[in-house]
Amino acid sequence: MKQRHSQPDVIEQDWCEGSINGNFHFQDPTHKKSMDAIPESITRDGETAIVIQWSDGKTTRWTAAKLRAACPCATCREKKRGQSKSPAMLPVLSAAEAKPLTIDSMRPVGSYAYNIGFSDGHSSGLFQFSMLHADQ
Repeated sequence: MKQRHSQPDVIEQDWCEGSINGNFHFQDPTHKKSMDAIPESITRDGETAIVIQWSDGKTTRWTAAKLRAACPCATCREKKRGQSKSPAMLPVLSAAEAKPLTIDSMRPVGSYAYNIGFSDGHSSGLFQFSMLHADQ
């Protein structure tokens, strides 16, 4: 039976709901015993990317565009399925979609994922730690 870990204790939190303007630092005294890596810190890398330091020593870097393209929500999955069936057409972009994509918010969901809000208004995807930890 796999042991579940509680939400990591927030050691330093330099952000407010609705924006990520700094670093997140988490510490979970049981994480070293777990096979599942958890984020220890998340920092911005310029305007359009984040860098995640993991409890197993790994570092991953995600751009907002790569995260948005990998969004696992139902709407995005259906859009991806439908793209292969429809004829090639030029997309119509909204004003928000025409601007450079940024990450506007990151909210922890339990102890397994983040809900990420993007500058194009999309915010329904839950990005599991396992996906964020994987090589891109």
